[in-house]
Amino acid sequence: MGDEELVWSVLRDVETSKLDEKHKALFRFVGKVNRDSPRIAPEDIEALHGAGWDDEAVYFAITVCALFNFYNRWIDAAGVHALSDEAHRQGAKRTALHGYVRK
Repeated sequence: MGDEELVWSVLRDVETSKLDEKHKALFRFVGKVNRDSPRIAPEDIEALHGAGWDDEAVYFAITVCALFNFYNRWIDAAGVHALSDEAHRQGAKRTALHGYVRK
C-alpha cells in the first residue's frame, strides 16, 4: 500500500482512519466475521452491496478472514515464534514486488 501510517490508523480504529467509506464497510464486515460470524445476516451483505462490493469480493473477504484465523490458530498451537516488525516489513515488500506466488 505504501502508506504505513494508513495501515496503523486502520488497525487503531477503522472509523477514524483515512479509508474511504467503501473500504470501511468491508473492514466492519470482516470484523463481524472475526467476532460474531454466526450472526452474519442478509443485511450485512446488503450493506456491502450498497457500498459497491459484489458477491465475489464478499466471498474473497470471508475466505481470507477464515484462512488467517486458521493459520493463526495453527501457528499459536504449534509454538511458531512471531516475526519481528522488520521481518514483516521486508516480507510485505517482497510480496508487493513479486506477489504471493514464488517461482
